[in-house]
Amino acid sequence: MTDDLTGVGTGPFRDGERITLSDAKGRRHSVVLAAGGRFHTTKGAIEFDELIDQPEGSVVRSVGGASYLAFRPLMEEFSVTMPRGAAVIYPKDAAQILVQTDIFPGARVLEAGAGSGALSMFLLRAIGPTGRLYSYERRADFAQVAQRNVEAFFGAPHPAWTLRVGDLVTELGPEPVDRVVLDMLAPWDCIEAVAGVLQPGGLLCCYVATTTQLGRTMDTLRVHGGFTEPAGREYQVRDWHAEGLAIRPGHGTSGHTGFLIFTRRLAPGVTAPARKRRPAPGAYGPDYTGPRPAGVESDPAN
Repeated sequence: MTDDLTGVGTGPFRDGERITLSDAKGRRHSVVLAAGGRFHTTKGAIEFDELIDQPEGSVVRSVGGASYLAFRPLMEEFSVTMPRGAAVIYPKDAAQILVQTDIFPGARVLEAGAGSGALSMFLLRAIGPTGRLYSYERRADFAQVAQRNVEAFFGAPHPAWTLRVGDLVTELGPEPVDRVVLDMLAPWDCIEAVAGVLQPGGLLCCYVATTTQLGRTMDTLRVHGGFTEPAGREYQVRDWHAEGLAIRPGHGTSGHTGFLIFTRRLAPGVTAPARKRRPAPGAYGPDYTGPRPAGVESDPAN
């Protein structure tokens, strides 16, 4: 159990602490220890009293003789097994967000929406108690789930976190921020608003699920003119099995989860230099209904 708001426990397992049990096939079970309690598996029950006061990394056996490894859950494990209101940003994407937006201790970060709180936990861990995270969530029920998850992981309310229920555009506070992460259906509706609080040189990341969202968000950023040329990326993870001469791709490959868009705020009154690369033929044809970058009024192929 943690007492320093890091989410990292130390010492022996305690009554009331959440741990992860892994069987011989790598299947994981998230359980909360309770004195006198037990966890039932297909191989028989596991007595919690055999785990309480034992060191992390211990092995416990079920009544049926199956062995299970006991560890405290990593943030990655907790974020994918915790209760959900909305879908979560998976660890492979959260890792890229933290690195590509250069989240640092003490950073002031704006996040919308909070969803189930998975990314909030990663951001809070990175900024530490000296930073500031302003999370916006339209739905009160989702915000409640996010708050419970974050407090369950850190063991207490985090002093760097402000969770606000409401629409980002209408409820945005005046606080200046160094980084912005938008995880929402229509991030293009919030570009103008976040541009007003994101400091020059600050980074903006938008997480979207579909190619249509990807295209509209990037075009909106270009039309705004106050950001650098946006970069759209997708990250995939591929596990590998390696045992003796049996070396092959694993079955745990994580494919498409979403697209990440990265851009950087320019100084006030500065507009992005005109791109030397012309849009591809047909990019802004008669079927295109979104925003058009400056100087592009029709299909450049015509």
